[in-house]
Amino acid sequence: MRFKPRSVRTTALIIALVATGPLSTDMYLPALPEIRLAFNVDTAAVQMTLSLFLLGLAIAQLILGPLSDRFGRRPVLIGGMAFYAVASIACVFAPTIEWLMAARFVQAMGVCAGGVVGRAVVRDIHGRTESARMMSHISTAIAVAPLIAPLVGGHLTVNFGWTSIFWAMAAIGVFLFAFAALSLPETNAEPMANALNPKRFLINYRTLLCSANFRAFLFAGAFCFSGLFAFISGASFVLIETLGMAPDHFAFAFAFIVIGFMIGSQIGGRWVKRLGVERLVKLGGRLAMASGLLALALNLMGPVSIFTVIMPMTFYLVSVGLLLPNATAGAIAPYPTMAGAASALMGFVQMAMAAGAGAWVGHIHDGTPLPMFGVLALGGTLAWFFARQTKPDEA
Repeated sequence: MRFKPRSVRTTALIIALVATGPLSTDMYLPALPEIRLAFNVDTAAVQMTLSLFLLGLAIAQLILGPLSDRFGRRPVLIGGMAFYAVASIACVFAPTIEWLMAARFVQAMGVCAGGVVGRAVVRDIHGRTESARMMSHISTAIAVAPLIAPLVGGHLTVNFGWTSIFWAMAAIGVFLFAFAALSLPETNAEPMANALNPKRFLINYRTLLCSANFRAFLFAGAFCFSGLFAFISGASFVLIETLGMAPDHFAFAFAFIVIGFMIGSQIGGRWVKRLGVERLVKLGGRLAMASGLLALALNLMGPVSIFTVIMPMTFYLVSVGLLLPNATAGAIAPYPTMAGAASALMGFVQMAMAAGAGAWVGHIHDGTPLPMFGVLALGGTLAWFFARQTKPDEA
């Protein structure tokens, strides 16, 4: 039986589909040091499994967004979950780190459907301000994934080894595939017959990129997310190896940080009607710069401790919760007939830039928090620079 588009059950299903992406990133963070030992490789090689995952997300969004504009949201979401489940099993049987990198790349291509198409579904159902409010509330609910995922991943790593994490991902993929196939409604009421035409493809992206306001929202979100991913890429090595935290305890530190994201998302959801999308993006940009620079300063002055790592990151996650949902809504809302393409382009730039930030942290990693916080501070400052350029809806 198909759910009604505006029903609570449809919203819950979209949350589950979108949350699978961050879950697939965060669940295996506590296992990164063990994976490095299992394949006898350096830190940069292991972190490439994260960066290539994001690169897969980036590339897939350019394809899946227009596909959902042409053929509908439902078939793209269902097919994506099938790809995700199969690739998760391939990760389990990876004989080399290169195999694991490739399997993670394909896994990302599948799970990407949940994020890019899920955001387009929200835009299909709700208007500009309402979609910003819904994205903030959905983001708060999705924050449960980063809260729970490292805890589950740490427990699985300690008790069953790192491959058990990918068995869990495969089970999630199979469940969501079946649930979406049975219950997901189609929300794309006006499919674009020429959405896959290369000329139309380029025209859509050119139209979006020619808008100064779209670019401001786009890069504010991308640099903010890149700063966050710099931390995600290096946190397990700093907290587990440098500061001696146990893999299953790492989850509690990570969960404390994610509470900041939930606070930011809740503030954004409650204040968006009063302050508007642009003012919340600007507020998030200012906080991203301030907290990023604070994190770098604290760890430059020393001594390095769990407190100097966790405390400033909690404030940075408040900025992410404020900025990202509203930047997404502000970028997509003026383009109802290109919601899939706009969502895809925004996701592509975010993921590609974050993949670069993660790879950069891996190559300059020196056992201290300074490389990841240096990249974080740069990302937060550039997020502020672009956030201050956003303006009210042009359309």
